[in-house]
Order: sequence, then structure tokens, then C-alpha cells
Amino acid sequence: MTAGTPAALTADAQIKAVLAGPSGPHIGAFFDLDGTLVEGYTAHTFFTESIRSRDIAPGDVARSLFSVVDGKLGGDPTAIGRYGVAAMAGREADTVMELGERLFAQKIAALVRPQARDLVRAHQRMKHTISMASAATRFQIEPLARDLGISNILCTEVEVVDGVITGELAGPMLWGEPKGAAVRAFARDNGVDLTASYAYGNGDEDVAFLSSVGHPRPLNPSPGLVVAATTFGWPILTLQEPRTAGLRALVGTTAALGGFNVGMVVGAATGLLSGSTRAGRNIGIPLACDLALALAGVKLDIVGEHNLWAARPAVFVANHQSSLDAPLMGALLRKDFTGVAKKEARYDPRMAIAGLFVDPAYIDRSHPDSAKRDLAALAERVRAGTSVVIMPEGTRAPTPNVLPFKKGAFHLAMQAGVPMVPIVIRNAGELMWRSSKLLNPGTLQIAVLEPISTSGWTPETINDHVREVRDTFVATLADWPEKSA
Repeated sequence: MTAGTPAALTADAQIKAVLAGPSGPHIGAFFDLDGTLVEGYTAHTFFTESIRSRDIAPGDVARSLFSVVDGKLGGDPTAIGRYGVAAMAGREADTVMELGERLFAQKIAALVRPQARDLVRAHQRMKHTISMASAATRFQIEPLARDLGISNILCTEVEVVDGVITGELAGPMLWGEPKGAAVRAFARDNGVDLTASYAYGNGDEDVAFLSSVGHPRPLNPSPGLVVAATTFGWPILTLQEPRTAGLRALVGTTAALGGFNVGMVVGAATGLLSGSTRAGRNIGIPLACDLALALAGVKLDIVGEHNLWAARPAVFVANHQSSLDAPLMGALLRKDFTGVAKKEARYDPRMAIAGLFVDPAYIDRSHPDSAKRDLAALAERVRAGTSVVIMPEGTRAPTPNVLPFKKGAFHLAMQAGVPMVPIVIRNAGELMWRSSKLLNPGTLQIAVLEPISTSGWTPETINDHVREVRDTFVATLADWPEKSA
């Protein structure tokens, strides 16, 4: 490091420093939102959605765009925020919050820096008092704060009267010094020692905010904040940005689809020549999935791989983050397995093609009696030697957090009298986000946990088993296991 150059910190180094430091709620960790926890600006997502849905008047659009340009040229940088709040006048606060939840799931979740999640978890492990401090509104912040498990929010508050937004602010905009003042006031009210606390921000306006704590960390900072960091001797923390699908992803995804089709054709041909559809599936599925992942540039880093074969047949359960999960399951389980689909999917042309090779079990969820019969028939298949893979969340999660588990997989394992094997997927959403059509290259991390005996399970205890298994997923994601030597 040359004189005058700030020290450079990696995410791993900062996390280690946090974990090696003191613990307890008297230590605070304050996180900015835009440009810090997430790449870019959440207000842009709200603004473009408002234009698309025509919830903002043309005049408000013009004033907002002018204020952005003016702020960049040295004018009032908070004007865009005030115009944004004014444009919400007359809207119900609950409706805008519902919009925030939807935009978070559909778009903003993909912008969260994965290493920022790791950093928040490190502070949580040390039982620090964690807060989000931002000039953004609660509508932008609250969905992410809830997802990260952060209960303290310091933000620009919007005035609401009888459930309706007035278009006025209910306090200062937390930009610049007001954000620093809000952090200091929060610390006084909650017994937080600021000299031992941490703050993470990215913008020029965050100097007062960062100066409020003993461990300021400019994170992926703007040029102006780099100058301040140099002046004050603050180490600069650089986090990786979320993956974006570019030309490599397009080429890799196209190649992966081609490789998958080749594998399936080979499997179909094998089945025809041998007269055994089972032999065709057992050759075609692993070949198709291996080729697809290899051609996309996806490598597998598997902890506990031996558990894939420790108890068969079994009910395998996995968390669900992306379309990548399907070929991943084929590459892991390889032979003598099937999946579960709702009965309506039988008539989906895409499912009809896949069904020729995978032979999934269709469950009629709309009629309990029919669902019981379908489940009983599937249990017979399992007892006869066919394993089943089920995503008990029932839908793809927008973030790495585990959604609530449904009970179907647990009833099946209990009824069939076979073990349950958890497959924990760590970062599929980083390589292929839930709504993405393109697959990025990278290393996919999987932990296959030890088989769980279902002996002694009863309908009366099934809820306990659902909670215990889900807790195992949560714990594994929070403290990733290392490969045994």
C-alpha cells in the first residue's frame, strides 16, 4: 500500500474481522441501502414501474428527470426524493407497500449483493444491533430488511393520514448529515456504543454517516467517497456485484439446451433399442444434465456426495431457487428417480415432452381424496425402488432464504417407509435468477445431508418433522459445511 492510498478490504477479510471482534447488542452495524446492500438504486425500479403502469403524471415525470440532472450538476440532490414522495399523494400506503413487496420479489432481490448478505449474517452471528439507514422510503426498504432479518429501519418517512399518503414528508430526508444524526440518535436511545460500531455506505453523501462510527467502511464507493476515505484513512471494502447475463451466458445457455437435447435423444434411442424405458431414462437423464451443465460452464462443488447413495429409494427434498435446479437434480440423482408435478401440468406441452423421459407423478391437489390416492400410488412406486425428488417450498424463492415447507414430501416419505435426504442448494439463484432465461457460468455449491429416518413418524408428529428439516436447511445455509478430508 502506497502512502495516501486507502487500505483495501475483501468481503472475506471484513467478515473475519467482524467474527473476531467483540459481540453483543451494544455494538451497532448500520447499512445503507442503494449502492451498498443492492447494486444501483431501488427508486429507479419504482419510478419505471410507475411510468409503465401510468401511476405517475407526465408533469411529475418531467420534474423528476429535471431534478436528477440538476442534482448531478450541483443542484439539490434531495429534490428527486421529494418529487417522488409528492407523486405518491392520494395513494393508499398499503397498496404502495404491496407494490414494494412485488418489485422486491420480481426485480430488486436480484440486485442484492450476495456478499452483503454474508456480511449481515456475520453481524447477526455476533448479536450486533443491526440497522438499515437510508434516504429511501420504508416502501423501498422494508421488504429487503425483512428478508435479511433486520428489524431496525432508519429512513425517510412519508406522511400518511387515514391510510393515505399525503405527498409530504413526515420528517427529514435522511441524506447527508440528517442520516448521520439519525444514527447517532438511534445509538443514544438503544445503548449502542458508536465508537465500537460499524457503518457501510457508498456515496459522497455518506461521509457524515460513516464518520459517526468507529469502524467506517466505504463499500464499492463513489469517486467522492474514495477521496474522503483517502483523507480520513478509512479502508475501502469491495464486494462482488450480482451476476448479469451477457454474451457468455447466452452462448452457454444455447449450448446447454443443445447438449440436453442430445442426451435425451441418446436416452430415447437406448430405450427403443433395449426395449426398456427405464434403461433409456437412466442413460439419457444423467447424460443430458451433465452435458447441459458442462456446456453452460457450471461446475458442481458437492459436500456429502456419498449421501446421494447412502439410502435408496428415498424421498429427496431440496430448496428451490431457479430453473437451474431441474438439471441439477438430474446430474445429482442420475438414475431410478422421478419428480412430482401438479395434475394440470400434464397438459402443458413442455411438461408432456419432459414426461416422456422423467415419468413424473401427477398429484391432483384440488381434490383431497384424489390427492390421497395419487400419493398412495406414488408411495408404491417408491417402495418398488423409485426415488422421488420434491421441492417442498412449492415455488421458487426470490432470495436465498428458505420459504415455508409444505407437508406432501413428508407424508410420502412416512407412507412409503423410506428415508428423507435433504439437498441444500446454496447459490443457484446467483447463476440463474428465478425469472431469468439465461444461465451464467460458475460453481454451484450443494450440501447433501445425511438421510433422515422416518421410522416412528406419525400424522400427529408430521408438523414437528417439517419444522426440524426446514431448520436444518436454514442452519446449513447459515453455516456452510466443509468437505471432509
